Amino acid sequence: MRFPNPPLEVDVPRARTPDGVDRRRLRRLGAVGTSLSALIATSIVAGPATASEASLSCALGRTGAHHSEGVDTWNGAYPRPDHALDAVMVFLSFPDSRPLTDPGTLGKDYFPSTARFFDQASYGRFRLRPHIHRRWVRMPHRSGRYGIQRDWDSGRRASYLRDAVAAADASVDFSRYEMVYFVADPDAPGVDSDATKVVNLDQPMRADNAELRRFVTVFEQSPPDRNVLAHETGHVFDLPDLYHRPDDGKGDWDTYVGDWDLMGSQFGLAPDPFAWHKWKLGWLGDNQVDCAGLTGSSVHTLRPLSAPREQGDERRARLLVVRTGPASALAIEARGAVGNDHSLCTEGVLVYRVRSETSSGSGPVRVLDGHPGTAACWGSSVYPPLADAPLGVGESLDAAEDGVRVQVEGRTADGDWTVKVGRD
Repeated sequence: MRFPNPPLEVDVPRARTPDGVDRRRLRRLGAVGTSLSALIATSIVAGPATASEASLSCALGRTGAHHSEGVDTWNGAYPRPDHALDAVMVFLSFPDSRPLTDPGTLGKDYFPSTARFFDQASYGRFRLRPHIHRRWVRMPHRSGRYGIQRDWDSGRRASYLRDAVAAADASVDFSRYEMVYFVADPDAPGVDSDATKVVNLDQPMRADNAELRRFVTVFEQSPPDRNVLAHETGHVFDLPDLYHRPDDGKGDWDTYVGDWDLMGSQFGLAPDPFAWHKWKLGWLGDNQVDCAGLTGSSVHTLRPLSAPREQGDERRARLLVVRTGPASALAIEARGAVGNDHSLCTEGVLVYRVRSETSSGSGPVRVLDGHPGTAACWGSSVYPPLADAPLGVGESLDAAEDGVRVQVEGRTADGDWTVKVGRD
């Protein structure tokens, strides 16, 4: 077994709080810390470009930005979730604390809900198969020794991972799994519940004749924050953070996308991934994406994004794209209260801007507000000003920056949305 001291690529999570708590207030209080942007910038995992299904003219090219939103190629450093993926969940205890709950019970905090989320989001194209290790694995040092916190020292983080792999190796065959979830005892005194994050290793560890590159380090309380594991798993598949982390730790975190897509907020009322992300991941094929023309106007029909997969569905568009520049596009999709989005605040046609040269955490996706003068769902939405962003029948949105007008013409008998797109 070889345990190098590799550079780390860290996907920094947004602040998380339990349901029923004033989330925006606590996020402001918990946002103190040093940004990891410098670490991320110097340790991005690079990988070969491999062909993807996205070959349409409106498909943005993948760039060197961290978790680029380009869809023309796939970054081979990440596993693509278009097959059944086996993941092991290992529970770690520490010498300074006796666990109060058994691993089997804690495992139910995450599964089957996380697997069900991806099954619905992918229309059954991706299966996350969890393997719960049902015995505590004892770490060699006290929990406080590792300095676990939101903006974690990279040396201590690497030490934690090396110790975790070494401790678990006797009872876990790592060669059987593509991904590892390390879950710390939630009652250990040195565990910070705001430190959950993904670590991708530039130089892999080796155990059981296998290279270990992808870990999700979980430090949640029980029960954990809603959709937290699905959010972190999204990073394993090269999805970016869509929230806004204020430089001074004050202000709203959810101004970019609000409730839309769990990569913005795991608490969002509409956590289903954007259609753009489903296209990127291979859950939507090119034949389910319409590209608007470069001039004039055109009318398109959109199937609601979360509607269940049906016979002949591969020929029905769920995403409309208007290319606006070499690395930018407007994406248009229909959102309805079904599946992962069953709790959404407002149904309708959602418009957002995508930039493939913008890095994770810097606003690669921004929702355009179809009702800028109003807000909705105060008390349940993570960002009420965008909770009513979708357009209803007869409504329109002028994206002046892009020279594009989006108008909702109506709905078909089976619930699809008719959308007209025009260019100046």
